[in-house]
Amino acid sequence: MRATRVKRAFKYRFYPTDAQAAELSRTFGCVRKVYNLALAARTEAWARQERVNYNQTSAMLTAWKQTEELAYLNDVSSVPLQQALRHLQTAFTNFFAKRAMYPRFKSRKKSRKSAEYTTSAFRFRDGKLTLAKMAEPLDIVWSRPLPEDASPSTVTVSQDTAGRWYVSLLCEDPSVQPLPATDTAIGIDAGLDHLLTLSTGEKIANPRHERRERARLARAQRQLARKARGDGANRAKARRKVAKVYARIADRRRDHLHKITTRLVRETQTIVIEDLAVRNMVKNGKLARAISDAAWSEFRSMLEYKARWYGREVIAVDRWFPSSKLCSTCGSLQGMMPLNVRTWTCDCGTTHDRDVNAAKNILAAGLAVSVCGAGVRPQRRTPGGQSATKQKPLRREP
Repeated sequence: MRATRVKRAFKYRFYPTDAQAAELSRTFGCVRKVYNLALAARTEAWARQERVNYNQTSAMLTAWKQTEELAYLNDVSSVPLQQALRHLQTAFTNFFAKRAMYPRFKSRKKSRKSAEYTTSAFRFRDGKLTLAKMAEPLDIVWSRPLPEDASPSTVTVSQDTAGRWYVSLLCEDPSVQPLPATDTAIGIDAGLDHLLTLSTGEKIANPRHERRERARLARAQRQLARKARGDGANRAKARRKVAKVYARIADRRRDHLHKITTRLVRETQTIVIEDLAVRNMVKNGKLARAISDAAWSEFRSMLEYKARWYGREVIAVDRWFPSSKLCSTCGSLQGMMPLNVRTWTCDCGTTHDRDVNAAKNILAAGLAVSVCGAGVRPQRRTPGGQSATKQKPLRREP
């Protein structure tokens, strides 16, 4: 497999000075303002059945800077403002391609605070990063080294809801190369009792990070609820405490998923998963909290981009494929099977662990699709009890 040049973002925490924090906060506000103004202009044009592209919004930005009302846009670097217009253009491109919904306005309280700088707006020398409009380099905690002779193409500065500052450097990483091909394949069944069950029989525990922090989270939320809405400083402090608990949960969850997905991609050539509709599943009021804590969508996203990096294959089978009710031994399909049924015995005499059996069926379905193009929905009853998903990959003679 031919090696590809992978661009990878390296994210670090940094501690700005008061002047740098003020400059970045102004930049975040200006980025949000320009994005919203451009979105409003394009929405009005859309109502008139006209289209406004990036070049036209860029010309609008020049005109806005010349007005007395928006003259403060000249006080920050122009590059993040131009990048905001490019991001809006990408959002509209995705919308017209039906890959995303119509772009939404950025909120001062809820939207992510970030600003993107290209090479003309920052200087990176001798391991020190200096942004435009700043006299001093950022105090970055280099928790891991950048690739040798790294030259960042873009730098993104952000602040999360917990008040932590981050800088992300986009660089080419020559260390990301396709791994040697193997003949290994696994099926994965996602769950709540166990986060993942593999077709090999291995079960990966669900850490339930949100449940572990639930008491601390509830305490912080009660303190926030006691603060009057007009009590600015105290309410902001209480809100930040809640955000810190959420950040702690998210950091632990993300770290756990990174370790799992890296291990799976390194060890396995073909990985088969279910195409779960998580957005619909979280509408279940009883399971929404647990499903959100499991972060199945984030797991799939990590698995797919790491597979692209290292030359692996990820196959997603149809979400309606009855993996739990299909016997992985004889292929017969059972009737209704409530969630509280964890083991069951088929008519052929085989006793199945529900999750392991599902993982085996998911693997068989994925291999059938990959090798012979079979569908992943088996027939209700086949004469020999064998479904199309039981087909094995053909072995080619050398």
